Amino acid sequence: MISRRALIMLAACCLSSEAQADDGSALAQRIFQVIDALDVEDNWPAGVHVDWQTGVPDGRYVAPGHKDTHCSAFVAAAAEHLGVYILRPPEHGQVLLANAQADWLAGEGAAQGWTALPDMYAAQAAANAGQLVVASYKNPDDDRPGHIAIVRPSQKSQDQITSDGPDITQAGLKNFFHTTVRAGFADHRNAFAGNGILYYAHAVDPAALPA
Repeated sequence: MISRRALIMLAACCLSSEAQADDGSALAQRIFQVIDALDVEDNWPAGVHVDWQTGVPDGRYVAPGHKDTHCSAFVAAAAEHLGVYILRPPEHGQVLLANAQADWLAGEGAAQGWTALPDMYAAQAAANAGQLVVASYKNPDDDRPGHIAIVRPSQKSQDQITSDGPDITQAGLKNFFHTTVRAGFADHRNAFAGNGILYYAHAVDPAALPA
């Protein structure tokens, strides 16, 4: 049986120039060939401790009743594969990393090449143009987890973005290869409806990507 990862890679390799025009720039397509090859739906599973770079469970202890999720570790791993730095282990542990990334993006991130975007429409446009774009939500309760996801290229209309937000890839209580901001952030009640999600973009050097 062909694995999901193999199917993803086969689909990525078979993208035509017409498909690239429909779904974003050629650079955006190359970026998501790298991200999709990480196979988020089969790695970074909730409820177990994982190696942050691979998403593979590493057997380390997780306290009973804890439902550890790995949105921030997945984003950090994807960024590393693209030659981009975002706050990650060992500079910060995996616990409450999404909240720490939100603070870092709003502060030190600018010095590391991250740019704050004005809204979700700009976020979708930046992802389509071939930038690494994240959607970041800091939980108002510092002791509870926030959330972070990667914005995918998409030719959604402005009305579709208004309704459901940009398209994203994420790890979380459920991992999604492809979903929307509204669905992906649904466990945080006021994140989408309350405009609590902030968007940041970082240029990706094509030379850092596989040929």
